[in-house]
Amino acid sequence: MQSADRQKLLPPRPLAKGTMRITPLGGLGEIGRNMTVFELDGKLLVVDCGVLFPEEHQPGIDVILPDFGYIRDRIKDVVAIVLTHGHEDHIGGVPYLLRERADIAVIGSELTLAFITAKLKEHRIRPKTVHVEAGDRHQAGPFQLELVAVNHSIPGGLAVAIRTRAGLVLHTGDFKMDQFPLDRRITDLRHFAKLGEEGVDLFLTDSTNAEIAGFTTSERELTPAIDQVFRTAPRRIIVSSFASHVHRIQQVLDAAHAHGRKVAFVGRSMVRNMGIARDLGYLTIPRGLVVDAKKLDSMPDNKVTLICTGSQGEPMAALARMASGDHQIQINEGDTFLLASSLIPGNESAIYALINKLTDLGANVVHKGNAKVHVSGHASAGELVYCYNIVKPKNVMPVHGESTHLRANAELAVRTGVPEDRVILAKDGVTVDLVNGVATISGKVPAGLVYVDGQTVGRATEDTLKERRLLREGGIITVLALLDPTTNTLAEPLEFLTRGFVHDDHTFDGAAAEVEKALVRAAADRIDDVERIEGVISGAVSRFIQRTYRREPVVIAIVVDA
Repeated sequence: MQSADRQKLLPPRPLAKGTMRITPLGGLGEIGRNMTVFELDGKLLVVDCGVLFPEEHQPGIDVILPDFGYIRDRIKDVVAIVLTHGHEDHIGGVPYLLRERADIAVIGSELTLAFITAKLKEHRIRPKTVHVEAGDRHQAGPFQLELVAVNHSIPGGLAVAIRTRAGLVLHTGDFKMDQFPLDRRITDLRHFAKLGEEGVDLFLTDSTNAEIAGFTTSERELTPAIDQVFRTAPRRIIVSSFASHVHRIQQVLDAAHAHGRKVAFVGRSMVRNMGIARDLGYLTIPRGLVVDAKKLDSMPDNKVTLICTGSQGEPMAALARMASGDHQIQINEGDTFLLASSLIPGNESAIYALINKLTDLGANVVHKGNAKVHVSGHASAGELVYCYNIVKPKNVMPVHGESTHLRANAELAVRTGVPEDRVILAKDGVTVDLVNGVATISGKVPAGLVYVDGQTVGRATEDTLKERRLLREGGIITVLALLDPTTNTLAEPLEFLTRGFVHDDHTFDGAAAEVEKALVRAAADRIDDVERIEGVISGAVSRFIQRTYRREPVVIAIVVDA
């Protein structure tokens, strides 16, 4: 296999005429942040632009974006953004990309465009949208796009075939092969086969479930388990799901209606998205079933269902705030929580901590680990092999997944007959060039994590997060030092002010001596400006605390002229 991990990669050479370059800026080596750039004849096509949700070791971060630096200087050359479906890990970064240039055409299916248009409205961006459906063709610069229906956990999923003079690329997006989908829209394998007969030069395939044998369970098989929850729950049922998971929420609505319960949506994104899905006909809601959450206060608990966000333990989402008692909806003994979603890798600790909080409050928690209440939206190994045998691609590049998923998918491709040297294990930022039916790794460009922190984008760094982790884990010590300006020696004993750092009356006894030694060395080195002296003092105290107590608080020194 061509593996990026086994090569020392340099920036790629300028692209030769007639060669297409494929550059993933997110989604390879992680679950989320999906974004791939296709380049040909000086023009760029972007497929998906999603976000990655922060993990526990990234405190204070809202979402994580792909690094647009690779295309920022050429943003005028972007001919379109193609969105395969409406999940946040595929569309959440679009508002930030359109801040760079607002008139880039955004191509997608009806529901996908409705979701992204509503999101962009919050950013005060009016997008230039192009509505396409399965079977449509659309020319975007030198790229001829052909859209293919795929089944996923949200309506309107599309694979995209990209025809160019450099070759034909088929990008599956997220997909599975559910033969009994709730919306009766299956993955169009006949279309895949026709493209295979034409000759697919490069096949980019969803890797998320490549390690799982067989076929992914059908959505319809969840109905009995969801019905069981509604049949047996003694009091309120509170369902947590992704705000874009239309199929799962339809199942919950159907169960609530069958058991005589009223439903309220909780959380801004949930209310917005379900309103869009209903208005476009993707969500069927019986008259009178959905009511305002305030009206549920006057109803018996056994007639109430709430549907909210926060299935991944996000600290600011409705579910986490309920569990912490920081929400208008208070949890009562005997409430039932139905977590109707998967565990995204990296979120396990947050989710299980949430489950424990809810249990401590007296709630019954039903989740994927103890009931059949969720199935994946991604193709398992059997489905991937089926597609390889139908498409018969010349080259394969697994996408969408962590390293183990990508490798498992690559091995499936080899087992179906794809030559080993035509299977590419890439990572974010690795460039792959397609010419004359052969795909090869050609270099690497920066593709780091870009943090959104409140209203700032890209200003928070790894150093910022390290400091936040230290604040959270070690606390903070402020050292107040009165110095004689003529000798740069201590005029009075040091004063230590702390937050979150546990200490007693003798903790800092040896710190002053270390500071005095450091000040003597600083004087010998002719360090006399205040900022550098503050650094000398904080460094001395930090080393003392680390050496003596094996603690790493943040230490800030303030020098006052005596």
